[in-house]
Amino acid sequence: MRTEIIVVGAGPTGLMLAHELALAGVPVVVLEKQRTRNPQSRAGGLQPRTAEVLDLRGLLDPLLADAPSRALHGGHFAMLPVELDCRPWRTRHPRPVTLPQERLEAFLEQRLLARGVPVLRGHEVSAVEQDADGVTVGEIRGSHLVACDGAHSAVRAALSVPFPGRAGRMSAVAADLTLAARSDTVPTEYGHFSQYPRAAGGYFSILHPLDGDRYRLIFGRLSGDGPDRSAPVTADEVSEALHAVYGRETELGELRAASRFSDAVRQVERYREGRVFFAGDAAHIHAPIGGQGVNLGVQDAVNLGWKLAAEVLGRAPAGLLDTYHDERHPVAARVLEHTRAQAVLMNPGQDEELAAVRSLATELLRLPDTNRYLSGVMSGLDTEYPGVGPRMIDLELVTGSGPARVSDLMHSGRGLLLSLDGRQRSMGGREDRVEHVTAKTDEDVSGAGAFLVRPDGYVAWSTADGSPLETALARWFG
Repeated sequence: MRTEIIVVGAGPTGLMLAHELALAGVPVVVLEKQRTRNPQSRAGGLQPRTAEVLDLRGLLDPLLADAPSRALHGGHFAMLPVELDCRPWRTRHPRPVTLPQERLEAFLEQRLLARGVPVLRGHEVSAVEQDADGVTVGEIRGSHLVACDGAHSAVRAALSVPFPGRAGRMSAVAADLTLAARSDTVPTEYGHFSQYPRAAGGYFSILHPLDGDRYRLIFGRLSGDGPDRSAPVTADEVSEALHAVYGRETELGELRAASRFSDAVRQVERYREGRVFFAGDAAHIHAPIGGQGVNLGVQDAVNLGWKLAAEVLGRAPAGLLDTYHDERHPVAARVLEHTRAQAVLMNPGQDEELAAVRSLATELLRLPDTNRYLSGVMSGLDTEYPGVGPRMIDLELVTGSGPARVSDLMHSGRGLLLSLDGRQRSMGGREDRVEHVTAKTDEDVSGAGAFLVRPDGYVAWSTADGSPLETALARWFG
């Protein structure tokens, strides 16, 4: 079987990447070792920047139409009892969007199948061979491969790519379940995430509602001990944790799905090995705090997708593919650092000295400047890349075709040259990869009359820069 791009892994990262490539008209095949989709919720929501990225492709509204979201509370940092306020970042999604990961995956897979993209399940990768012209996995040959196959990446192992970092120091369980009976200590309504953590009887736990009658329980022993990662999670084990923390009157109903995880912290040194790229958990792992995994992975995919498409279509400028590592590696390294800090601040063991630090951190988080900084960190809204401007604000516009938002103009996955000063500008024959739109807006644009926006939503140039438009066009679009 011949294709252009082989994507290994059908989680949010791999599916989003395949969507980006298909949107650009690039042949792509997705390989997934699991024969059926994982029914577990795992991540429970989307950070604001992830919601924005989905909006850029016109995916957010149809996704939420079949899965109504709850965005009643702001995000959290280290589960401190102060909501993160993303409104200063001028986003249409100031709160995380409550959405189980399984629904995002099901939606993206349906979109791929509608586009004719093969998602081949039951295909486990055991060997990867690459040469000067392409990559071969079994009987499938492509020009490039992207490993999106998770923390225990088979692609990474096949290529003997090191995964340096720190091994896990604790063992925990994430489980989707129903309750046959519950005590008064069990939450029944959606609240800020800081309301859910509890510790008792040698366990720490987080129990919160998902949808319908389903709950998500995360628990582990305060001693840090636990079974091996490969050991099945049993109903008795879950019941013991529920009884210890929420009382004997809290009874497990149905254990629908469960898995083990740790607080290991690792990151590959290079996101590219020849014709093979790493994205999502195959490139970086960290403690699962605050929905950072999906946020990182989806943005990895959208950063790499348009660059890989440009390479395959023969219009990538020199060095474009290398910017994927240069831009995304530091972003993940920063997430690894702040999730480690949060793991300490969460203080599940109720240590008195850490409780004092936590109290001080709570006071600091109530300061507007601190809250804005950490809301940008957790949401991904503050992400900037070297030599590139910030993310483009989703302005309300009036175009020749009527009212629109910036995100409406980027559903095609191409770049956008947005002229707000009425001037027509030359794109030097790049109309196939950049759309030029003249519009007006009443919103603050900081004195800029025009913006060149990359397909991933970041500003590549504006008239406020004082540099030639042609320079930016040639740098990013060939």
